[in-house]
Amino acid sequence: MAEAARRWLKILLILSVLASSGCAWLDARQRLLIYRPTLGTPAQLTDLGAGDEHYFIDLPAQAHAANSTQRIELWWLPHPDKEAPTLLYLHGTFRTVPQNQHKIEALREAGFAVLALEYRGWGLSSAITPSEQTLVQDADAAWAELQRREPRASQRVIYGHSMGSGVAVELASRLRAPQDYGALILESAFTSFVDVASEAGFVASLLLQFNNERFASIDKIARVHAPLLMIHGGADTTIPMSLGRQLFAAANAPKRWLAIEGGAHSDLQDVGRARYQATLQRFKSDYLSGP
Repeated sequence: MAEAARRWLKILLILSVLASSGCAWLDARQRLLIYRPTLGTPAQLTDLGAGDEHYFIDLPAQAHAANSTQRIELWWLPHPDKEAPTLLYLHGTFRTVPQNQHKIEALREAGFAVLALEYRGWGLSSAITPSEQTLVQDADAAWAELQRREPRASQRVIYGHSMGSGVAVELASRLRAPQDYGALILESAFTSFVDVASEAGFVASLLLQFNNERFASIDKIARVHAPLLMIHGGADTTIPMSLGRQLFAAANAPKRWLAIEGGAHSDLQDVGRARYQATLQRFKSDYLSGP
């Protein structure tokens, strides 16, 4: 035990020295471990239908420091019902938009048009090492595109899964409801990266002390004054349900909570399909059916 303690003390000392010296390599490595970006996946969802679009938009110059143009990849997936509300889809770590196809299709089945964002560092968007700042910048650019697609402010919905819930809360906290958007949906959400790391164990908590990646939704959720739906799986071992419940407790009304027993981190649309669909459709009917 003493030997293990000495080993971790040595690691802590090395990390402290590197962090205090502003080591860019360490910062980049930590962000790669946190976000697990996945580049170069197929350019299209496997079954784009009539009216579906896959395209790119350039980011404003102030959104990045690079000399060359940077871009984000987007999918516009309209609903057959032209009156359907429009949802900005913000995915989590590792998986790209095509790898989230089943969840996206479940949301369309529930009655939403979808604009899905591929952050820089994922898919065919610009290849960078992402950070909280770049993810927020990408979401802002995608939100501007969603406003163009959906002129009805009350029919705009922000949706975030896992890490994307942090991006979604950050975006929603800077907007006004119903003047800018109509509702917020969070799936497998957390309070902050610090709390997720604490649940993951000592090593994760230690690494998080040496970077600025926080996504502290718990500090921002009180600034959200839109109808909120939160969905969490009872068997989620990536983000424990307790963290989702803490965030839900801190949120303003009106709010609804759906727990899917047996649901893990990314399969709720399948494990609890009937309740998942019914809850989304009821939420849409209650809060997004106005003009």
